[in-house]
Amino acid sequence: MARLRIGVDVGGTFTDVCVFDENTGQIFVEKVASTAEDSSIGICQGLRAVLERMGAGGGDVTYLAHGTTVATNTLIQHNGARTGLLITKGFRDLLEIARQTRSHLYDLQIDKPPPLVPRDLRLEVEERVYGNGAVLIPLNRKTVERALFTLKEAGVAAVAVCLLHSYLFFDHEKQIKQMANKMFPEAYLSISHEVTPEFREYERLSTTVVNAYLGPVINHYMIGLENRVKELGIETDIYITQSNGGIISLDKARFNPVRTVLSGPSTGVIGAAHTASTAGHTDIITFDMGGTSTDVCLVQNNQPHVAIQRDIEGYTVKTPMIDVHTVGAGGGSIAWVDTGGHLKVGPHSAGSDPGPVCYARGGVNVTVTDANVVLQTLNPRYLLGGRMPIYADAARQAMAELSKQLGMDMIEVARGIISVVVANMVRAVRVISVQRGYDPRTFTLVGFGGAGPLHAGWIARELNIRRILIPERPGIECAFGILTTDMRSDFTQTRVILPTPANLSEINNILSELETRAHMWLSAENLPEEKWQIRRFVDMRYIGQNFELSVPLPEARLNEAHLRALINSFYDAHERTYGYKTEGEPTQLVTFRVEAYGRTPRARLTQYSYDGEDPRKAQIDERQVYFGQDIGGTAVCPVYERDRLESGNFISGPAIVEQMDSTTVILPGQSAKMDEYRNLVIFSGSD
Repeated sequence: MARLRIGVDVGGTFTDVCVFDENTGQIFVEKVASTAEDSSIGICQGLRAVLERMGAGGGDVTYLAHGTTVATNTLIQHNGARTGLLITKGFRDLLEIARQTRSHLYDLQIDKPPPLVPRDLRLEVEERVYGNGAVLIPLNRKTVERALFTLKEAGVAAVAVCLLHSYLFFDHEKQIKQMANKMFPEAYLSISHEVTPEFREYERLSTTVVNAYLGPVINHYMIGLENRVKELGIETDIYITQSNGGIISLDKARFNPVRTVLSGPSTGVIGAAHTASTAGHTDIITFDMGGTSTDVCLVQNNQPHVAIQRDIEGYTVKTPMIDVHTVGAGGGSIAWVDTGGHLKVGPHSAGSDPGPVCYARGGVNVTVTDANVVLQTLNPRYLLGGRMPIYADAARQAMAELSKQLGMDMIEVARGIISVVVANMVRAVRVISVQRGYDPRTFTLVGFGGAGPLHAGWIARELNIRRILIPERPGIECAFGILTTDMRSDFTQTRVILPTPANLSEINNILSELETRAHMWLSAENLPEEKWQIRRFVDMRYIGQNFELSVPLPEARLNEAHLRALINSFYDAHERTYGYKTEGEPTQLVTFRVEAYGRTPRARLTQYSYDGEDPRKAQIDERQVYFGQDIGGTAVCPVYERDRLESGNFISGPAIVEQMDSTTVILPGQSAKMDEYRNLVIFSGSD
């Protein structure tokens, strides 16, 4: 009987399925069209297709996890639940006042996104708590009853509750929750001290509201997915990936759907880190380029950088998430001419419908994909191993029209499009590396996604990165990543306190309480203790600063020596982030964090023996490719089929490597070798 572990990644164009057979170590992949109206339909179509191809049944599936864009799309499309809010008297308009910051400082016409709760559904309740947790005004239950009655009459589907300083004193929120369960049991409840028990009232409020707004939508999606999966005979529990890169059961995700807003991109980082570390590369920059956007992330010592707060579609979300930086640069990004006659690319995308001109699905705007077809870095006849025809003449005709606007040669316009989109992506890599004190030249660039391997060589060339790693299946790396991650949950508590010996007892008590909650969660997930792992951090700042830096804590009970080491670690982190440190300046501990991991079996990468350097038997074609006058103009490039290459094969650039899910370009001056894990490792000329 097979034991199949399945990871599914739902993208805007395709739903990718990756299956790992625990008995044989084999990996199977499948791509099906995503179903925008209900992504669970596409998931089950992919599951059915791959199981039929393998001759397996639902009973063979022992593990099923997936990443989804349901939460993100709900925020983008503003089609979440009708939500009401209960808030401390005097703070009704906090959701709109926010932080008074502008995303584009000099754009006077920019509009804020509409509030997720309209003003008439934001109701005040009488209560007040001091900043130290002491009660000034007890909760007036009559104001709560009136507010709940009003929201019920208004037909809201979700209720968010966020009271001032509830992260310190949450009894009032608990009372409201009990009353709501009795008066309004059908409503989805989002309680701030349960969602994010941290200080800064606006960020906590925004996160709680987003959680409520998403709750009914995510719950409906999960019920549909569970029912459809059971129809396939799959009885195992279903898991979902979180923004922090870990997985969580659907039951737990129902209570905190806000944790899934970056469900998809996070697992690509985890998968790339696993693939690279297996091959001996622990410091990497992930480069995930798809149809509409590019996601980049820095991974150091095999640990992705994590952000504790992000703005998602203009809405602040304060929850741990892998620090993925996204730019609107993908294969479908549209090329256009601005009022000054300059060539621009993106951020608007042709998407999958109508798509690039070369797809012949009604697209009329030249895209990055069309430029690659014209340059012939992409196959001008077909993609997806022959399953998808390409209409190169249509791309060339559209490119000719664009070249007339610019008064340039068509082939140079196509090359210019690639240069512009590469410049956009290089800036994104600089944001996560150079601007944070890291030298990208010391990292390995891992290119994946449908278009990542196509452009990784250009990115490395611009940044002088000497090594690129292209995984064996780059187009499904996000789905593969789901099979390499662990169960994870984060527990936080704000306590602004000085790191002094007098406060050691209180500090240790806070950490102990958080660890107890972590152990309870791990036990509830039925994970054996030998699979548990706890990591501890604290957010620190200089006294008077408005922002914190996260610093790791040792596992042991803290003593005075630990505090001294902790302060020095903060100084070093401050210097790395801001370029300076002031040793001896007093600091504060602000928010304590505990990460709980439940280790799960991981998909294994097969190690192959080297079979020689000659790749000629894998060559299937050759074609003329234009790389630009600065690196040799037009060159006749051999075209290799990735599946025919063997470990040890050596390729001198320029060359093209094609496979079902992606195309890799090896530029002039670069060379590549297939390593023992069938990764394609590309080196600069100096290496």
